[in-house]
Amino acid sequence: MSSHRYAAEYDDEDYQEYGEYEQPKDPRRPYEDVESYEPYEPFDDELSPEDTRAGRGVRRVLSGAGGLILTPVALGLLAWGGLRQQMLVQATLSTQRDVLSIGLLVGGGILLLSVGLLGALSATGPILGGLVWGVAPGVATIAVPEWGFRLVKYLPQNDVTYGVTSWLFIGGLLATGFLLIGAGLASRLARRRR
Repeated sequence: MSSHRYAAEYDDEDYQEYGEYEQPKDPRRPYEDVESYEPYEPFDDELSPEDTRAGRGVRRVLSGAGGLILTPVALGLLAWGGLRQQMLVQATLSTQRDVLSIGLLVGGGILLLSVGLLGALSATGPILGGLVWGVAPGVATIAVPEWGFRLVKYLPQNDVTYGVTSWLFIGGLLATGFLLIGAGLASRLARRRR
């Protein structure tokens, strides 16, 4: 028997029953037979300019308020702890450690670190804190020392005031203010480069 005989026995009814043979689809073009589809529109998850401005304003206010509130507290703790340490070690020539003064110094340092870290929100906090509580009184005292004494008269007379007075006249407040301003400017420049 030849293969022609079997081909001849294959009738058209069987052919129509199973339908036409479909050609395999090209895997490189799986959707070429799709008549219509909606084009994909990427989701834009970035904030609109109005939203980013509102967010920036809130961050600036929080950072500025934190810088204005935390900076004098930190400087007061550092000045008080430094004065206690100075009186204990220098005045009495003692080698004992004062736990309270060490705690005050550490606490003041951590608060100043917090003011510097406010620059992650906005540079306003470190810049305002350094300018208002460090640079302005420091420059005023250097330029006109009488202003420094007048400024100290407005403060309550206690150990904190005496510590701040010594920091004021030796330039500690001025240096701390410049450091905070530098931290704020550095965070602003780093944010612009991103």
